[in-house]
Amino acid sequence: MENQQQDLYNPNVLINIGPNHPATHGTLRVMCRINGEVIEDANCEIGYLHRAIEKLGEEKTYHQWMVYTDRLNYCSALNNNITYAMTVENLMKISPTDRCMYIRVVCMELSRIIDHIVCIAANALDLGAMTVFFLLIHWREEAYTMIESMCGMRLTTTYARIGGMSYDLPDGFAQRLKKFCDEIPKAIDEIEGLLTGNRIWIDRTKNVGVITKEDCAQFSVTGPCARASGIDMDLRRDRPYYIYPELDFDVVVGSGGDVYDRYLVRMEEMRQSVRILKQCNEKMPNGPLWVDDKRVLIPNKLDVYTKMEVLIHHFKIFMEGIDVPKGEAYTCTEGPNGEVGFYIVSRGGPKAWRIRVKSPSFTHFQVFEKTIKGGKIPDAIAHLGSVNIIAGELDR
Repeated sequence: MENQQQDLYNPNVLINIGPNHPATHGTLRVMCRINGEVIEDANCEIGYLHRAIEKLGEEKTYHQWMVYTDRLNYCSALNNNITYAMTVENLMKISPTDRCMYIRVVCMELSRIIDHIVCIAANALDLGAMTVFFLLIHWREEAYTMIESMCGMRLTTTYARIGGMSYDLPDGFAQRLKKFCDEIPKAIDEIEGLLTGNRIWIDRTKNVGVITKEDCAQFSVTGPCARASGIDMDLRRDRPYYIYPELDFDVVVGSGGDVYDRYLVRMEEMRQSVRILKQCNEKMPNGPLWVDDKRVLIPNKLDVYTKMEVLIHHFKIFMEGIDVPKGEAYTCTEGPNGEVGFYIVSRGGPKAWRIRVKSPSFTHFQVFEKTIKGGKIPDAIAHLGSVNIIAGELDR
């Protein structure tokens, strides 16, 4: 009886946040030991959205696996498509055309804006700022409409191809992109007017969920979360690819490493992405979209319908797959949430022998377990939204 009374008044309680909690925005499970409102210990569990995507990459041809990259970070599918295509192209010693590189940079920066919008809008909604959510989601839909005009899809795009892109830019795209770049900075300024100096927002985010520089080094944190902690690192500048060395943009770095700084970094990064999009729009070259390499070049539809040799070539590419030489390659890009990389080992033939994905959500979920200890439950929700963990690339 005495032991039962002690258990009855034990202040330590185990609770689950997730895997189906609305604030986790995905199948994330965090088991917390709480004392009142304070989280004394936490344990994060992954695997609720595991779909064996990496194993499927060893069973599907290089072309067939492209659609699975959309399902990693589905908020920025274009960035996944392009990074994967880059990796296979590096294995095959293929360099895309100038026009293709410009279009790919436009896609990656649009993806960055969309991803940051989703992160800030969802985080604000979790903390009660519903107006911010509606304002930002409108601009996400505007960006999706532009992407839809490019490839016919909005969320899971599968726009990139090994050696090129599935479609060229549509007529009038330059004017549409210019209008988008002229108008979205006004919306960003409006959001900052609502949040940046808002006393409730500051109280809920300042000194909450602090990730230190040491934490970033220990857990391999990259992207906006690392830059918000004062780490001046951006692969677009430090390990440049495509046309980024020719573009003028700033790397945004914070200092506090808290939820508030991560919000500020993402807001300014959207402005920098708009700068990049404007430059790409002005400098967009004419010329071929596809590399002139018959190993990967998808034939023109009219030729497929009228020439037997071209029909056979088209059939072999899509039914048998492209022949990738032996070797291995790791390629990474500066994704919206951090370093996104693909490691491929080829033994020759149309399928990879091994494929592995480096996803920022995997490292960010590890540091989340450490940094929520000592905080309160509402702070954990704010912290989780600010690191923007996407279950699709976390579990894979």
